[in-house]
Amino acid sequence: MCLIARFMRFFFHHFYHTFAWTYDFVSTVVSIGRWQDWIKTVLPFTHGTRILEVGFGPGHLQRILLDRKLFAAGIDESPQMARLAKSRLDSSANLTRGLAQSLPFPAQTFDTIVSTFPAEYIFDPRTLSDAYRVLNNGGRLIVLPFAWIVGKNTLDRAAAWLFRITGETPQNVLGVINQRAVHPLEQVGFKVEIQQVEVRSSVVLIVIAQKR
Repeated sequence: MCLIARFMRFFFHHFYHTFAWTYDFVSTVVSIGRWQDWIKTVLPFTHGTRILEVGFGPGHLQRILLDRKLFAAGIDESPQMARLAKSRLDSSANLTRGLAQSLPFPAQTFDTIVSTFPAEYIFDPRTLSDAYRVLNNGGRLIVLPFAWIVGKNTLDRAAAWLFRITGETPQNVLGVINQRAVHPLEQVGFKVEIQQVEVRSSVVLIVIAQKR
């Protein structure tokens, strides 16, 4: 594993745990204020009324789903993120601390599973197999793994440079998704589609996997 990859793994572990309280600030800065818009791009791809969010983080998408009167549930491994989310949401939130590789839900419980900017666990074969199990027939697993900035102003160029040094360029990203996501998803039984959505001088990559 290259030095940058090791550093990024170390960084994101502490970002989601020890320094979870900085999540909103850092996400806003590195995305030049686009983070919330990026997260919302998954909404048109969701299916049905029972939605599970894997890796709910500070709870922003949970808030949106609940405001839309959907049945929303969430699971996250980080106790720090769980505290942040619970402080943002009311008692109607259905949040669970646990691992995506072992979802504590009965078979065919959800219409959609959604995950925005998850760590590499999301394409673990155990995660994909359990996601397939808890989805209804025809249900969808929606993953937003990457976004990159393509704007030309000074701030956009600086942000794009940061994304390049961490390996998150369109060419690298698409190669990673094809290698680590598409084939494993198809092996589990999903039908896979990749969408690129343009948002405010940026591009969001969305993986749509439908249970056959």
